[in-house]
Amino acid sequence: MSDGVLTTERSRPPSLLGVGTVVWLASELMFFGGLFAAYLTLQSNARVWPPADVHLELLAATIATLVLIASSGTMHLATRAREQGDRQLMQRWLIVTVSLGALFLANQAREFFVLDFSVSSSGFGSMYYLMTGFHALHVLAGLVLIVVAIVITTGPGSLERRGPIVESVSYYWHFVDVVWILVYATLFLLR
Repeated sequence: MSDGVLTTERSRPPSLLGVGTVVWLASELMFFGGLFAAYLTLQSNARVWPPADVHLELLAATIATLVLIASSGTMHLATRAREQGDRQLMQRWLIVTVSLGALFLANQAREFFVLDFSVSSSGFGSMYYLMTGFHALHVLAGLVLIVVAIVITTGPGSLERRGPIVESVSYYWHFVDVVWILVYATLFLLR
């Protein structure tokens, strides 16, 4: 304690990249908030929601959701390994995260081709494809960012200097996962 202020190892100022990521994620939260508001508005004005001819694959969506939640866990393990300075373990966990995210995205793509309704079949169809489609684009962007983080942290040089990219990408990835849980609950459970 110096001058009445407790200092700790974790009291270093946040990285500008981390602060920028959090500010950007706030704007993304507003974007998805608008999608949820549109969904709830359409739902409140519909007599039957979703339409009787809409059949969602609850089991596949639930398994994909669990895979995405697991990827949040592996991303957390990657950031912990970075904090401990273990580059190889961090990169292994990042690769596992990419693999799990790719499995989730593959299920989304599969659903787009096998579902028995389309974006133009009803208000529900429009909102389903908008919400899941924009989320899928965010997952794809997250996968690209994780690969970029793996590349940036590869090779010689201080992990401490290159590490903030992993922390920022983890903020984004956890955000994408939380948004999916809300999308999943809205589309598949709170019908």
